[in-house]
Amino acid sequence: MNTRSLRFRITAWYAGLLAGALLIFGVSVYLGLERYLYWDLQRTLGADCRSIAIQLLSQHPFRSSDWLSDEIEEAYSPALNARFIRVIQPEIGVIYLSGAPKDGAFDPSQVPLPNGNEKNSSRKVALAGGHRLLVGEAEYTAPDGTKFVVESGVPYHQIEVVLHGLLVTFAVYMPFLISLAVGSGYWLMRRSLQPVDEITRRAEGITSTNLSERLPVIRTGDELERLSTSLNRMIERLDEAFQHINRFSADASHELRTPLTVLQLELEGIAQSHCLNPLLTDQIGSALEETQRMSQIVESLLAISRLDAGEVKMGKARLDLGQLAASTAEQMRLLAEEKGILFRSNVAVDIYVEGDRSRLQQVIVNLIANAIKYTPEAGEVEVSVRGNGRTAVLEVSDNGVGISAQALPHVFERFYRADKARSRNSGGAGLGLAIVKAICTAHGAEIKVSSQEGHGSRFTVELPLLDVSENDLAKPALRTH
Repeated sequence: MNTRSLRFRITAWYAGLLAGALLIFGVSVYLGLERYLYWDLQRTLGADCRSIAIQLLSQHPFRSSDWLSDEIEEAYSPALNARFIRVIQPEIGVIYLSGAPKDGAFDPSQVPLPNGNEKNSSRKVALAGGHRLLVGEAEYTAPDGTKFVVESGVPYHQIEVVLHGLLVTFAVYMPFLISLAVGSGYWLMRRSLQPVDEITRRAEGITSTNLSERLPVIRTGDELERLSTSLNRMIERLDEAFQHINRFSADASHELRTPLTVLQLELEGIAQSHCLNPLLTDQIGSALEETQRMSQIVESLLAISRLDAGEVKMGKARLDLGQLAASTAEQMRLLAEEKGILFRSNVAVDIYVEGDRSRLQQVIVNLIANAIKYTPEAGEVEVSVRGNGRTAVLEVSDNGVGISAQALPHVFERFYRADKARSRNSGGAGLGLAIVKAICTAHGAEIKVSSQEGHGSRFTVELPLLDVSENDLAKPALRTH
């Protein structure tokens, strides 16, 4: 998981805020419930004290010495209900004390007497064994003027049980709720960012050859919609800039063709004159070579511009790429033999593609010529054609000087030369591979290059493979030379 992604960070913030909110909520509920239970128990104890005073102590003097004890035991059953009840007559002392509860939660005899400063209130009493009592107190004066102090208490454990149950509930359900919320939040983030993923996918597919395409606009009325709209406007500006550059290259190349042709003809006419001295003849010949080279560059630029603009009409037809590569390789074999290079072809037939024969032949010629040019004497050059699934693969490889890692990403750029693989002294203008790239793009093909400096290069062209008929499958499948 990418911890630096926007999706992860928003989910983490959401989880942290949710956990904090639930923690604050849980603490508030815990403290509020504790306060409410304490207040409710105080009110209950106060009501018990007043009930004992009004119903029983108001009948003082009592009928017998055991009458008060019997009435309290019958009405409240302190031992069964784990209640503490004590009645004090200040002049005499304790006139009633409830017995120990059956569960042994506390010993009533250990409860200290009130100090007289807690009239009509309640207090917490700590006993041995960690037990605590909440004791309510009320003073009462009987009709005959006798004063009493009535105490009623219950174990504080009753509140603690409720609060402990609440803590257990929080401990069990809060992690589940947080996990559920985080998982839901992460899923919602994925759903929310799917349009961004679509924009990214479409943007990755836009290159200088398909700037007419546009990104999907997210109709949300927020930053995402403005972002997609702004990106489309940027692509539109880039498209206009590229079209302007292509038009300029095509117009400039077209305008240069005529004066260069005239200049070449004039120089040829002068060179054929018999009235020139040898030194002037050499100078004119050198100028004529440069003029021819400039004409080739102009023609190449014009071809690339027209291919990029889609202005070149291609007679695309069904053709056997293997046969085309084999025949072209035979024509180029003489160049390799003159340089002492071992030239091999490993070509499968019945590899049918749709394309312009002359343009695809130009691709093969340029790649083979490029391999021969940069392969030293006694080197090897190989041309192969094969099928790979739904793709026809053309490869031209050599074991020549290779291309450096720094130059490799730029080999298809116009006028690019590397120190070893792209030198003007070797006769290149840096446009051959640019033309190959433009032709492949016009055919919907992909060209790749892999190379290691000092160990040679491999150029791979992949074209969509057409279906082969049953009659074609009966032909020989491989042609090796």
